[in-house]
Parts: sequence; structure tokens; C-alpha cells
Amino acid sequence: MRTSPFFVLAGFLIWLAPATAVGQHLDCAPCAHAFGKVQIGKSPSFLVHVTNTSTVPITILSKTKQNPVFSIRNFPLPVSLRPGESIPLTVVFTPKASGHTTGYFAFASTAENSPLTVTLQGTGVTTEPELTISPATLSFGKVPVGSSTTLQATITVANSPVSIASGESTSSEFVIMGMNMPAQLSPGQSLPVTIQFTPNASGYATGKAGFISDALNTPTVLHMNGSGVPSGAHGVTLSWDPGDGNAVGYNLYRGTSTAGPFSQVNAALNSSTNYTDSTVVAGTTYYYVATEVNSQGEESGYSNAAKAVIPNP
Repeated sequence: MRTSPFFVLAGFLIWLAPATAVGQHLDCAPCAHAFGKVQIGKSPSFLVHVTNTSTVPITILSKTKQNPVFSIRNFPLPVSLRPGESIPLTVVFTPKASGHTTGYFAFASTAENSPLTVTLQGTGVTTEPELTISPATLSFGKVPVGSSTTLQATITVANSPVSIASGESTSSEFVIMGMNMPAQLSPGQSLPVTIQFTPNASGYATGKAGFISDALNTPTVLHMNGSGVPSGAHGVTLSWDPGDGNAVGYNLYRGTSTAGPFSQVNAALNSSTNYTDSTVVAGTTYYYVATEVNSQGEESGYSNAAKAVIPNP
């Protein structure tokens, strides 16, 4: 009978034992990020999510930055996170010099695992050359089946020398004319690209011309489109004055408005002051202009426009 108080006391002591405390933790996802190669002067960003994984509020009090090339956008402190709440951090890498670099952000908070650290790395690289092509799309309009017309685009390099190894069209109806490969371009230099469209059948046609080079954005792509229409018996015969008499040849251009735009009709320099355009479409009104080219390859401005109305069949 004297043992009863002992058991009662033991039960009382067990009942008073404190429960295990729940930890107050912040978590990051991810806690490390590699930006890879980034051109100097550019600033790519990446999202890191910081989450309160505990059951009580946590306040982020301050942040410490180890490397100035890494930054965080729009993150005023202090900030409080409710249990389970997450906040996105936009981390930015802005390299100032070539080479690999590392850094971190440390976030001091009321959490037990303070400070929370996010580690970063990236490699700055010098600006690599890029090619641009203008216009990006050549639209040939309606061309009689079996006939050909040409349009021109221009490839330009802005910042560093570029070697263009080759150019290739995805369609036999669109042919790259007169380009000698490989071609070397200096900064600021341009290269004309002439495309000839020869529809094989009636209907809408598309193609792409890709230029392979050592530029960053290789292949540089030119988009092309045009429509083949049934050929007719109509033609336009043109003649013009020889200008100042110093021309070694002439180019003919055609549009459907007196103000243009105009597309070149002749595939090669025309040596006479006469030309017959047999690629016209019935029921269409055309406007023609001519230019003269001297022995240095310099081309004059457009002449006045001549109008031609093609009758319906």
C-alpha cells in the first residue's frame, strides 16, 4: 500500500515533461545558381525563392553581399514571412570583366538557421560578334511560273570581324545569287545578298536562306516568300535616256505604287537603254524606275516612274 504515492508522483512528473520545440527555419530554392557565360554589359536574372518552413513568423532583417557583380532587384528589408510563405528574389549577374567569378548573399533573420546563404557563380565574356540581315523577310509578290525576279537584302556586322563560311537556301525556287564564300566582314561592313525567285508552279511559296558564320547568332536567317501565277502573253518594253553618258549599265526596278517600294527586275546589269519585262501579271498596274551604274559600281538614284497597265486576259 505504501507504493501508491510513488506511482502517482511518477505519472505527475511525466505529465510535466516539456514537448520538443519546433525549429524556426528559412529555406532557399535553389541555394546555389550558376549563370554560365554572360557577355560583358548584359544582365541576365534568375529567381530564388526563400520560404518560411516553420510554424511561426520569421523576419528577414538584413542581407550581406560578397561580390558587387551580383545584385537583387526590389528587395526592401526588413520583411516578415508567415508560416509557409515564400518570397521570390530576382538575382542579377552583371559581369564587369572577363573571367569566372563567384559570390554569395547572406540573409540574417530571426530563424534558427540564420544566416541563410545563397551562393552564385558566372563567367564574363567579351562581346561576341553578331550578324544582322535587313530586311529580315523578302516578299517577291506574284511572279509568272517559269519566270524569275530578284530582290536584295544586306548582311551587316556591328562590333567584331566575322567570317561567313556558307549560305544555303531551303527551297530550289529561291536561289542565292553571286556570293563568293567564305566572305570576311570587318566591323561596320555590309554584304549584299541577292535572292532570285523562280516559281515552279502556281501557288504561295516560302523558303529560308541560312548563313553559317563564326558569329554568335549563327545561322543568320533570311525569310523569303512569293506566289507563282500562270504565265501570260503580256510584256512591257521599256526605254530610257542614257543620263550623263558615264554609265556602264542600268538596273530596272518595278513596283505597284508610284512611290514604291520597288523591286529589281533584271538579274544582271543591263548594258543597253532598252529592256522587256515579260514577268508581268494580267490585270496589274506597274510603275518602273531605272538607275545607272558607273565603272566604280556606284548606282544613281531612281529615275522618274513610268506607268504600265497590264490588261486582263
